[in-house]
Amino acid sequence: MLDQSKIRNFCIIAHIDHGKSTLADRLLQMTDTVADRDMQEQLLDSMDLEREKGVTIKASAVRMKYTANDGEQYIMNLIDTPGHVDFGYEVSRALQGCEGAILVVDATQGVEAQTLANLYLAVDADLEIIPVINKIDLPAALPDDVAEEVEAITGIDALDCIPVSAKTGENVGAILEAVVERIPPPEGSVDKPLRALIFDSHYDSYKGVIAYVRVFEGHINDREIVRMMSNDVEVEPIEIGVFEPVMKATKSLSSGEVGYIATGLKDVRECRVGDTITLKKNPSAAALPGYQPAKPMVYAGFFPTNNEDFEDLRDALEKLQLNDAALVYEPEVSNALNFGFRVGFLGLFHMEIVQERLEREYDLDITATAPSVRYEIVAPNGDVQEVSSPADLPAEGEYVEIREPWMRVQIFTPDEYYGVIMDLATRRRGELISQEYPAEGRIVFNYDIPLGELIIDFYDKLKSVTRGYASMDYDLLGYRASNLVKLEVLVNKQEVDALTMIVHKDDAYRRGQRLVTALKDKIPRQMFEVPIQAAVGKMIISRANVRAMRKDVTAKCYGGDITRKKKLLEKQKKGKKRMKMIGSVEVPQEAFMSVLRIGDD
Repeated sequence: MLDQSKIRNFCIIAHIDHGKSTLADRLLQMTDTVADRDMQEQLLDSMDLEREKGVTIKASAVRMKYTANDGEQYIMNLIDTPGHVDFGYEVSRALQGCEGAILVVDATQGVEAQTLANLYLAVDADLEIIPVINKIDLPAALPDDVAEEVEAITGIDALDCIPVSAKTGENVGAILEAVVERIPPPEGSVDKPLRALIFDSHYDSYKGVIAYVRVFEGHINDREIVRMMSNDVEVEPIEIGVFEPVMKATKSLSSGEVGYIATGLKDVRECRVGDTITLKKNPSAAALPGYQPAKPMVYAGFFPTNNEDFEDLRDALEKLQLNDAALVYEPEVSNALNFGFRVGFLGLFHMEIVQERLEREYDLDITATAPSVRYEIVAPNGDVQEVSSPADLPAEGEYVEIREPWMRVQIFTPDEYYGVIMDLATRRRGELISQEYPAEGRIVFNYDIPLGELIIDFYDKLKSVTRGYASMDYDLLGYRASNLVKLEVLVNKQEVDALTMIVHKDDAYRRGQRLVTALKDKIPRQMFEVPIQAAVGKMIISRANVRAMRKDVTAKCYGGDITRKKKLLEKQKKGKKRMKMIGSVEVPQEAFMSVLRIGDD
């Protein structure tokens, strides 16, 4: 059994693109966990999507052995976490399994929004923080200035910051020494009944559900029957082990260690992230606190292009939900797209990742509707009902008010972009609460902005107008009543529920006009004229027609009597009229995507 005083559990937290995964690569190399011939960039980012987009999506664990300057050998369990604002939930889960955190700050960018957001999560979890200034090899690096900024914003002494270059490996050894010296060893008795927290999991077709665990108390030996404390499911594990960084089976896991338990369970609902595992023969009396359930912010409809794939989509969502606890879904029926699911996400990037994973990993072809947020509808009798799909909004007169979620948004930016950010936020109904100057040339805006205005392309626009220098973070503030209306789209006089959206009344005409114009170019021409209309209640606020394809029925009439031509054209007109009554118009996926692109250019 391992000596607990020689174990260190820590994670790496930072803003997106500040070099977490590269630093993790260097630590793996310096501790000889991975041989040089097996080394590749972003080794812990095992998903193709993570490699392509250059971001960490899933937190991943790895065990390293390190011989310190004092000659003692230490076991280090590192958890690499995501930096994107949509995956803050992954970070909060990873922090629960650690005693310390390495806070990485870019020497050229300084402290950014997610740096602070992740730092606050780590402080709340009572972790020891080791600040690291990365990318000191770049010509534009200002490590001393950034260390001062870290001290001004976080209160951590500038002298405690470790300047490194994760790319070249310069001074990375100092981080390992700091981990040994500053991060406390885990507490928890080996003699108590087993309590292990599931902080992540994935599904394996051979080994069933594999739970990633941090053992807080007690120990587990190979083939001992375990019990899930939330539902009393008992199972004999197929295998237990550690990540080095590939899975390596071991005989036991004891207090303070991070590893995995291959449960053999085939039903993903029986082994949930946040649950506590204990032993059948000597169970623990109380479970560990677990996690706050993640609250989805953005909802969209996912419909299989081929209706026969509905059950496959259900299975795929169930398996994805296993290692993405923030994903929620429920069945939904649309008159335009038939059977599908209403799926909840933490943000738009989260939605994009889930859609791509469904299409790649499960070979599904999916139509996604425009994303929306969850609204509160207040009925005349005072009852409050939650609505996540705009199509479910009751008719006018059946409610007193609609409340929408508002967010407190923090925007970090160089002060030269003051004007463009003010303009962008004001156009999105933002209310300026305060502004701060944490360091020379830097400004922090605190805005209140409706979530519905944030989710579509606010982040992209912010990056665009500030040439990538601004960063943002947001937290839910609460619900406020707003003057909102339901904007419906009718194609060939039929309502397309999947294109319905809830918008501010002052914005309805402009949004309706832009939507109709965008759809006109996306809907293919038919043999009859197709009207596209945008309506608020009973009032049509915008209309465009997709012109009919016209066959030249008079082509074979050259010369001769004009009445023959008129007769043929009249016959064609009647045929088109009849076709229009029974003809159905297919709305392509690009049309649903065009809803996302009607920004405020």
